[in-house]
Amino acid sequence: MRKNFGAKPYLYPQPVMIIGTYDENGNANAMNAAWGGMAGANKIMIDLSSHKTTDNIQLNRAFTVSVGDVKHLTACDYVGMVSAHNAPDKMEKAGFTTTKSDFVNAPIINELPLTLECELLDVIEGSLYLGEIKNVSMDESILGEDGELDLTKFVPITYDPIHHGYYPLGQRVGNAFADGAKLK
Repeated sequence: MRKNFGAKPYLYPQPVMIIGTYDENGNANAMNAAWGGMAGANKIMIDLSSHKTTDNIQLNRAFTVSVGDVKHLTACDYVGMVSAHNAPDKMEKAGFTTTKSDFVNAPIINELPLTLECELLDVIEGSLYLGEIKNVSMDESILGEDGELDLTKFVPITYDPIHHGYYPLGQRVGNAFADGAKLK
């Protein structure tokens, strides 16, 4: 028997996205966003209400999306709890330092090892921010022997919107485009 819950944001996993921007004075800012994901091979969409971050995205037409991980869970949660309007030192308090992206006018958070560097394409229905990914940068500490992302070295977290928890993504359980061949 199934139970109906109505329209809820219960799609799993939900990435913990840390959105990086520069303000009008060139100061780096970050916020935690849960409602978003890939919208094609080189596009990302994030649903954001009004924030200092959205003002900054509109100003610079650029943003970064870093993936929250277990190692930085507390800092990632913190930047989602306070606004740069009220806590101008939130990046310092979170322990985040930044480097300017070579591809867009937005900061890369040095401590978060996976970052999508994005240019704003459009704002849809007033809150859906559609960005084009101009570059993906990764810290070498999360790369495998093949030079690509190694999920045994990088432990991203997912957000549970029902119980408001964070969970690590787990171990490899299969092989894409191969395991299903057993049913052919």
